[in-house]
Amino acid sequence: MTLRLILVRHAKSSWDNPFADDHARVLNDRGRASVSAVADWLAAAGHVPGQVYCSDAARTRETLALILPVWPDAAVVYRSDLYLASPDRMLMVLHKATAPVVAMIAHNPGTAMMACGLVAKRPTHPRFGDFPTCATAVIDFDLEEWKAAQPGLGRAVDFVVPRDLIGSA
Repeated sequence: MTLRLILVRHAKSSWDNPFADDHARVLNDRGRASVSAVADWLAAAGHVPGQVYCSDAARTRETLALILPVWPDAAVVYRSDLYLASPDRMLMVLHKATAPVVAMIAHNPGTAMMACGLVAKRPTHPRFGDFPTCATAVIDFDLEEWKAAQPGLGRAVDFVVPRDLIGSA
């Protein structure tokens, strides 16, 4: 049996007010366009989770809200401990999952570090290591390997960044 993880970094957020609370920052127009493109890609590829864990920050919640139309049956859990979480914290949350396909929407640097640590072999995409905004990875695990929680056992199935889908405009 296989467990699939869909790992998404939140989309580009607004810095219009540099003194605003970081947790409350929302997406900018570029971020919203990126999420729309990634949501279409997820739907076309059939990457649909049964369960979603999402940081409770405004930008991650908004990212998820724009993806949810293609994930209408996903059970969503917002978690404050995913805000700027370390890979260890993210893994602790993921190990609570019960669905065979699980998504997580979180922040860097934790998301990039976790993606790199989970896979046995990185995809050839040059942006996988830094996981830019709205980057999305799909990683498969053998269920027994997942339970062992050892790093480097995942298989990268898919990886995309918004620029791959909509260019640099």
